[in-house]
This record gives sequence, structure tokens and C-alpha cells, in this order.
Amino acid sequence: MTSRRTTDRATGLVVLSGQASGRAGAVWLVGAGPGDPELLTLKALKALQGAEVVVHDGLVSDEILDLAPAQARRISVAKRKSRHAYPQDEINRMLVAFAQEGLRVVRLKGGDPFIFGRAAEEIAAVEAAGIAVDIVPGITAAQACAVDARLPLTYRGEVRQISLVAGASVDGLPDLDWDAIGRPGQALAIYMGVGTAQLIARQLIAA
Repeated sequence: MTSRRTTDRATGLVVLSGQASGRAGAVWLVGAGPGDPELLTLKALKALQGAEVVVHDGLVSDEILDLAPAQARRISVAKRKSRHAYPQDEINRMLVAFAQEGLRVVRLKGGDPFIFGRAAEEIAAVEAAGIAVDIVPGITAAQACAVDARLPLTYRGEVRQISLVAGASVDGLPDLDWDAIGRPGQALAIYMGVGTAQLIARQLIAA
């Protein structure tokens, strides 16, 4: 017997009864890349085409979402600064509950799931429930932006090290070893740093 799924109109949350079906479900954590459907991997495309539920970030483009079957249910769990549609714990429970219904669930993330994508938390929750999870990497923003700007992240004789840096934290500017990341001979790719760009620039110049 499958569970009933409704939406609480007051909160917008997806409500599941948690009843398991006799069919084995599974979860795929899929990297959607920088938004261009042609930059998806073949494995990501296959996972999307087989999805029955797509739980996606706000950064995933409509062109990529449209690659999922028309009958697949789409749920946006978009996160913006100081405004989350769903808390992370609720997303974790959602993935588990849909899979327990016997559904093929794709958790679709912008970029790569393992680069600032909270993948570890979701994998732990899904595996703790005894559900199979597969991870499909995607092109992360550091690669895509570097290519678009024609700025290689490595350069023979000049740049031999790359640091991927979170430019924001819950409290604002992250507590980083600015002296270490400001040393010559390395490239910095700063994620989520638009709001703290001036602060980051001052810290790097001072270092």
C-alpha cells in the first residue's frame, strides 16, 4: 500500500504518511552542472529520465527539469540567503519517505553534489533508512565559470594549487585561514561570496 501525499497549505510542506510499499525505492543525488543541459553527464540524464520524483534546488534550470518525465513530480526545495523553502532535516525526511513508497527519487542539485551541496547529510539520512543511494557528479561552478571567463584554474609554472572557498557562513564572513589561502601560486574559487565580496577582498589584501 502506498502512502498518501498531501501539501499543508499553511506551511507549504509536503506531508507523507510514511507507509511503505512492497517495491524497493532508491535515491540518486545528481549534479545538474551550471545550467546548460548539454553539460549534463549521460548518467545524470538517464537518472532524470527514470525519475518519478525530482527534488530540486532553485538553481536548476527549467531546461534540465524538463528532461524528467512529464508525469514525474517536481518539488522545489530552493535555498536563498536567510530564506529556505524547506529545512535540511525536512528534505532528508522527504527523500527517505518517497523512497520508502517504492519511488525512484532524484535529488537534483546545481553544480556538483559534493561541492558545498550538503550531500553528506542527505546520504547519511538515506543510508540510515536502509535505502540505496547513487551519486552522479556534475560540473561545479569553479570549472564552469573559469571556462566562461577563459581563466584556467591551473597555469604551468604559476598556479599549482586550487582552493574552493565558502564565502559565507551562518554568522556572515567565514572564519578562514586568510594567510594560507592568500599565498601566491594558487587559485581561489569563492562560492556564495557575493554578499561578502568586499570583506573577502580586504582580508585577502591584508594577508
